[in-house]
Amino acid sequence: MRQSILFGKTLRKGPKDEISKNANLLVRGGFVAKEIAGIYSFLPLGLRVLDKIARIIRGEMNDVLGAQEILMPALHPIENYQKTGREKIDVLFHTELASGGKLVLGQSHEEIVVPLAKHFISSYRDLPLGLYQIQTKFRNELRAKSGMLRGREFMMKDLYSFHADENDFEKYYERAKIAYKDIFEKAGLGGQTYLTFASGGTFSKYSHEFQTITEAGEDTIYLCKECKIAINDEIIGEQKNCPQCNAPIAKLLQEKAIEVGNIFPLKTRFSDAFGLSYIDKSGQTHPVVMGCYGIGLGRVLGAIVEVHNDKNGIIWPESVAPYKVHLIELRTKNLELSDDPVRGAAEKLYNHLLAKGIEVLYDDRDDKTAGEKFTDADLIGIPWRVVISEKTVQRNAIEVKKRDSPGSELMSVVSFLQNLKVKM
Repeated sequence: MRQSILFGKTLRKGPKDEISKNANLLVRGGFVAKEIAGIYSFLPLGLRVLDKIARIIRGEMNDVLGAQEILMPALHPIENYQKTGREKIDVLFHTELASGGKLVLGQSHEEIVVPLAKHFISSYRDLPLGLYQIQTKFRNELRAKSGMLRGREFMMKDLYSFHADENDFEKYYERAKIAYKDIFEKAGLGGQTYLTFASGGTFSKYSHEFQTITEAGEDTIYLCKECKIAINDEIIGEQKNCPQCNAPIAKLLQEKAIEVGNIFPLKTRFSDAFGLSYIDKSGQTHPVVMGCYGIGLGRVLGAIVEVHNDKNGIIWPESVAPYKVHLIELRTKNLELSDDPVRGAAEKLYNHLLAKGIEVLYDDRDDKTAGEKFTDADLIGIPWRVVISEKTVQRNAIEVKKRDSPGSELMSVVSFLQNLKVKM
């Protein structure tokens, strides 16, 4: 992508009413545009990051959990919520049809996925089953003030699993823990994200969250140094020991954190509401046991920015960076474009990298100084910066700098490709 035609521009200052670091850097870097609090447009750079997070999630859902992707509607009939007793949830957005039918915008999809599954589940042979989607959710949040971390409209992966019994559900639930751990590891949050015990509500003693430690977090967790799990502040209550290793609660470390995912049992709560059942081998009818597993893609994106940044901007992990290489052309002064060897060398390298399958953002802008280009590169945070200038052309080299390294070095294109682990 040529930066001269890239939709979205960098800003020296973020929105005055934006207090969160993640939103400030994402707006300034040209990744998102704020419409109102909790509602953002994703620009090309931001959408590329969101898509890469989605790709990581899909890989684990498909390959590890064997789940199947579907896409359910965002408009839900209120009657379904009345069946589950959730029609008065305070975050619901209400609307209606021209003919008068009452609808809500989906804040989650239990009320849709269970009636859908009922069409196709009747026998034990239909189980187990995992269905997931990546889709927009709507929640009428009162305090949407944390950028990507608390939105009124946001992308979410929600997985629902269907089982014949508790034993089968528990096995799947444990596999989901592993899949989630791998997702956050691959997205660059592995070292800061912990499995966290939370209240199971009416369903079980515990559910589980995945909490990323950062000062920007809205949650308080207590981290166990012994087994590397945590407990949410909301369930610490009378708890005297770590539920995993039995270490005394007094030894747990208090931290601020962002919830980036959660998994929890639904048991037969929604199956009972909609009459979702199956017939076993002996002809007996049983309610289907369910589990639910969510990840907010925007939250993950926001958490990555909160964790990976410095005073100059974002530092994207390579797995989710919008581009792998930021190629910067520093034109020779007082030379026409057609006569400038720098432009020729930059164009040649750009095309060469593309031919090797490397994602490149090429800063070919003629109206920016070297300082402005370097400032923008640091703000945008692409992992590798490559500079083509009069000096590099004369030495038949390129100037390479990693975003998280203090200095740059001259090297050949061949050496650079070897650094990127690209086949020659």
